[in-house]
Amino acid sequence: MTTPLAGRRIVVTRPAEQARGLLSRIRELGGEALACPTLEIRDLENTAPFRAVADRLDEFSLAIFVSRNAVTKALALMDARRWPAHLMLATVGRGSREALEAAGLRGVIAPPGQPDSEALLALPALRDVAGKRIAIFRGDGGRTMLGDELGRRGAQVEYAPCYRRTLPTAGAAPLLAAWTKGPVHAITISSGEGLANFAQLLGDAAAPRIRDTPVFVPHERVAAQAAQLGARTVQVAGPGDAEMTAALVAYFAGAG
Repeated sequence: MTTPLAGRRIVVTRPAEQARGLLSRIRELGGEALACPTLEIRDLENTAPFRAVADRLDEFSLAIFVSRNAVTKALALMDARRWPAHLMLATVGRGSREALEAAGLRGVIAPPGQPDSEALLALPALRDVAGKRIAIFRGDGGRTMLGDELGRRGAQVEYAPCYRRTLPTAGAAPLLAAWTKGPVHAITISSGEGLANFAQLLGDAAAPRIRDTPVFVPHERVAAQAAQLGARTVQVAGPGDAEMTAALVAYFAGAG
């Protein structure tokens, strides 16, 4: 087996539930994968807002899932409720679409390339939504750009929160430990919120780490955020485990 990441210590900041695949791939390629979650996905304390939408799905034309977490948590909260046959489903990325399809839901719309709200909004099915009722399944709070833009296009948008995001209970300890035990050669980031939490958790210690360590991100929006935080080297890898590891291998092959 080839070991193109041999000797490379790589921080994985994904939530623990989603990090296993990437951690495993890095280790299979000879790297030292350091699990340092900057985000925890937790169940809702109050499910009433979710149920207020889920109990009226017949009234909606389209349901949008903003992430794989939204898919997993929403399906778990649906209980005996059924998805109406007429309800069109959409999501922002391939992984979320595959999770919906694995649950037996078909005809899911997702952008073929960039996995974000901007790419989803560019699809023909979401251009003419005037008068349509759209449910957005997401975390409690978070980015509102998708709903705001659909509202400007004339849709009636309601949010169905199905999980909550928090800082990890372990705090900055795993991140700090990663650097105290040796050099870190790369930081992998899965979302803008995860990057913001990285900076928050490390405080003053974040700036030199972001500046001096290559940062691998899923798409351009997060790349811009990393650059604003002072990152000198930012690699846009893509959202999936295979894309992230391919970007790591390509980068370090060129680095010598």
